[in-house]
Amino acid sequence: MSDNEDILFAVERGIATVRLNRPKALNALNHEMTIALDAKLKAWAADPAVKALFIAGEGGRAFCAGGDIRKLHDEGKSGGRYPYDFYHDEYIMNARIKRFPKPYIAFMDGIVMGGGVGMSVHGSHRIATENTLLAMPETGIGLFPDVGGSHFLSRCPGEIGQYLALSGNRIKSGDTMYAAITDVCVKAESRAAIFEALQAADWSGDASEVATRTLSAFSVEPGPATLPPVRALIDDTFGRQSVEAILTGLDEEGSDFAAQTASTIRQKSPTSLKLTFRQIREGATRSMDECMRMEWRMASRVIKGHDFYEGVRAVIIDKDQAPKWNPSSLAGVSDADIDAYFAPLPGGDLRYDWN
Repeated sequence: MSDNEDILFAVERGIATVRLNRPKALNALNHEMTIALDAKLKAWAADPAVKALFIAGEGGRAFCAGGDIRKLHDEGKSGGRYPYDFYHDEYIMNARIKRFPKPYIAFMDGIVMGGGVGMSVHGSHRIATENTLLAMPETGIGLFPDVGGSHFLSRCPGEIGQYLALSGNRIKSGDTMYAAITDVCVKAESRAAIFEALQAADWSGDASEVATRTLSAFSVEPGPATLPPVRALIDDTFGRQSVEAILTGLDEEGSDFAAQTASTIRQKSPTSLKLTFRQIREGATRSMDECMRMEWRMASRVIKGHDFYEGVRAVIIDKDQAPKWNPSSLAGVSDADIDAYFAPLPGGDLRYDWN
């Protein structure tokens, strides 16, 4: 597939490069970019001339701030196919990144949220910089932490993944390293030098070890981590058996962190919170392929619902920050309501071309 101006591809001295090139939109992901990247992943996986892949965002502000949510809102609300096609193809791409057979090196400089996390965190080598700002904020727009959130968040240490999933809170490089979401931290200014070092590397040995060794030469200490001091609290409260129990635990704990976290969570979509809680629990025992099938079931139901459109309206379109969720409380969301999101789809599950 030929390049389009939103996403640029090249292969130079054995290193395949992907440049997300929508800097004015913080490199937000659209359907065309998803299809193009997926096609390149298929081709490069089979190309012996490609030793590793390096993906980065252009513009200096973001790796990728997520999917083009406004377009998903507008097309979905009008009954169009675009949201289904976008999520379907994006989730296949996420699963293909996870199984890419060569080093997939993501330079996660700047804002990394939503769909941008899906294009980076499933790679074999995840690079943070002093500018990294990562979040999965979907519960605030009536969605859930998709693009494989069920897989990577459920594998964070302790209950950190559940905390990040429900709260949508943003973390910087020190915390992405602590949460095992990134593997190495480097200076943002070293991007060009890292790329040159990858090109100059001897790839005759184990490719993953070559990539790790090359990146380690640029390693620096990440910024301070805020999670370690509250780790015990997070593990205790977010390890409880329901969203309601988590909130009760936070209320009882009484610290500023607990109070702020509880307040943040209470602003989110009640349906999204219960969906997300179950999603993270389920994801802990599922493979990446299984997680993406599960998320496709969930997304297909969210597109037909209310809260996603209301959340996008309140946060992105009108920006009044006052969504009217339906149901408006956790008590109004039954177990049966949540079960329906995880049920098999009449049209069949997500299908992969590698099965």
